[in-house]
Order: sequence, then structure tokens, then C-alpha cells
Amino acid sequence: MVGFIAAIIIGGVSGWLAGKLMGTNHSVIINIVLGLIGGLLGGWLGGLIGVGATNWIGRILISVVGTCILIWLSRLIFK
Repeated sequence: MVGFIAAIIIGGVSGWLAGKLMGTNHSVIINIVLGLIGGLLGGWLGGLIGVGATNWIGRILISVVGTCILIWLSRLIFK
């Protein structure tokens, strides 16, 4: 249960940060969903290049990068 709550918190923070960096204005729920998916994408991409996270800050940074990539890709697709 703690892992699920931590994932929601990290997803929300990273979704919000990525939204600020990318200039979007989404709701809290969308930020959490984008942050969770972005965390998966960032973790997968980090694994490909050998970058991992062992603490909250690292996980948030990887998730922010993944979420920014996700927002960028969605802009390309839905343009």
C-alpha cells in the first residue's frame, strides 16, 4: 500500500513539474496519470542507457524526463 501511495505522490509531483516545464495546464488527475506513465517511460529509457534511481529525488527526476517526453510525443501526434 505504501508503494502505491508513493507512486501517486511521485506521479503527481513529476506530472506537475513536467507540466510547468512544458507549458501545459492540466488537472491534478491528468498530472498524476501523466506522471505515472512518464515514470514508466523514463524508467524504461533510463534502463536502456544505464541510469537508475535509488531515492525519491532520482525517481522524480526520471519521471519528469519521461513525462516531458510523453507530453512532447502527444503534441507531435495530436498536432
